[in-house]
Amino acid sequence: MAHAVETGVKHEDHESIKIAGFWIFLVQDVLLFATLFATYVVLRNHYAGGPTPKELFDVPGFVAETFILLTSSFTSGLAALQLNKKSVGGLITWLVITGVLGLAFLGFEINEFTNMVQEGATISTSAFLSAFFTLVGTHGAHVTLGLGWMLGLIIQLARRGITPVTSRKVSVLSLYWHFLDAVWIFIFTVVYLIGVM
Repeated sequence: MAHAVETGVKHEDHESIKIAGFWIFLVQDVLLFATLFATYVVLRNHYAGGPTPKELFDVPGFVAETFILLTSSFTSGLAALQLNKKSVGGLITWLVITGVLGLAFLGFEINEFTNMVQEGATISTSAFLSAFFTLVGTHGAHVTLGLGWMLGLIIQLARRGITPVTSRKVSVLSLYWHFLDAVWIFIFTVVYLIGVM
């Protein structure tokens, strides 16, 4: 009996340590993006005779990206509600929808990058474009990581159902996804909206 209680406490300690580790990771990511935003703000007017944001940014495109990513944040929240209801099917369904929206967002971003490069606006064209591709590309890489994480979690949920471990993973993934949406709001405002004004 004492061994069972001790094992339970150790398991809870491990879960707490993993959650604390995630928060440390998230703080590090906040610092990373703060640095990238600061770099972008310093370099945003250094075009080196190359194209400007007004010439490059497609308003319907970045508005659609924003709408898709914010919708995915909403569906991620619906997945968390299904977790609270202990509905494995509902949870997986909303995670799949969130993943599909994340893929659509990435599709728009890849299309935007491809069009820019075809127009000669590459990462080495100007300081502005170097900062732009680095900031927006880093966010896209984080979305890609989140999608891989989501896929792995969907497979785990299908095999094991809702357990204390999968519950923690869903909660942490949901926080991560909302964090990416918050970062995108800053990108939308600082990079795109200010860029086309």
